[in-house]
Amino acid sequence: MSKYVIANGRIYTKNETIAQGYIIIYNGKIAQIGTGEYQGELTTIDLKGQHVLPGFIDIHMHGGYGEDVMDASFEGLKHLSESLLSEGTTSFLATTMTQSDENIIKALKNIVDYQGQQDNLKAASIVGIHLEGPFISEHKVGAQNPAYVQRPSVAKIQQFQEIANDQIKVMTFAPEVEGARETLAALHNQINFSIGHTVATFDEVNEAVAHGAKHVTHLYNAGTAFEHRNPGLSGAAWVNDKLSTESIVDGIHSHPASIKIAYKQKGNKRFFLITDAMRAKGMPDGEYDLGGQNVTVKGSEARLASGALAGSILKMNEGLKNLIKFTGASLDDLWRVTSLNQAIALNIEDNKGSIAVGKDADIVVVDDDMQVLTTIKSGEVHNFGS
Repeated sequence: MSKYVIANGRIYTKNETIAQGYIIIYNGKIAQIGTGEYQGELTTIDLKGQHVLPGFIDIHMHGGYGEDVMDASFEGLKHLSESLLSEGTTSFLATTMTQSDENIIKALKNIVDYQGQQDNLKAASIVGIHLEGPFISEHKVGAQNPAYVQRPSVAKIQQFQEIANDQIKVMTFAPEVEGARETLAALHNQINFSIGHTVATFDEVNEAVAHGAKHVTHLYNAGTAFEHRNPGLSGAAWVNDKLSTESIVDGIHSHPASIKIAYKQKGNKRFFLITDAMRAKGMPDGEYDLGGQNVTVKGSEARLASGALAGSILKMNEGLKNLIKFTGASLDDLWRVTSLNQAIALNIEDNKGSIAVGKDADIVVVDDDMQVLTTIKSGEVHNFGS
């Protein structure tokens, strides 16, 4: 269908929530948004009062559905991207791991190759790369491989960026390590530097922000915790208004109350919902790997042999459901933490991140339980529920 209507939905836009409205979609774009019942003659999809949100944008996601970005597999990225539509994700940053330069370069080349051929109608779009490591602290590796931790340099990051065709949009780094300040100063206007996997003090975090750092990778995880005399990364993230933060809202990586605190401190414009998902998302319990390390998945947890959490198996719609429960906030306030905040940070707000005339028709329809019923990708309709 090149032109059709989705009608009788509760539509969440940047400026208002339309209790009952319709959206005319034409050639993959949002052509018109209206209130009340649709009275025209276009083919109509009746949404039966369900919630209509912008497609989710996951800026930190390693894999899922049996695939991993570090596999450097074209078919793997294709399958992953297609599968993500089932959880309402329409765009994402392919996220790498701390690995050898050789393996990182293979992954970067594969991502760029796939991007050049990706089907934006039938799969979530890769809108860039999140380089998580190797420029982190060996003292806070989390599920990263300590054997491949290295120090950042302008030359090395520029090498990666050239191979990545300038698609590295976010880079997790430890601001206290040798070379970090110089690379931050030189490249902060080209890459969104995100503080994580770090033992940085409160003052070191704020100093990094003063030099251009903007974001915090999976707040509370693999960073210096809050203490009343040493506020650490968590404290700096809470009180520094120049920092946005991302959280894995699965109730495992952080206590629900900790998520509520973060949301209260950052508000709905500086809080980002992410999955940090790994290969086992959407798969049965069992043994998997993450960045060359064995991971055991049981129930809703993925752990290394050491017991350390190894990413998540969270889906974006599940994270949104949890966030509503943990914070007590309404969907009217929370929808933007899944899409608009990310689009602004990635400088793609002109086309994505909210429901507005002229933007891409990347839309997800969910029920009251945040179950995905329909995902519309560049105007193409994909149904997942009744």
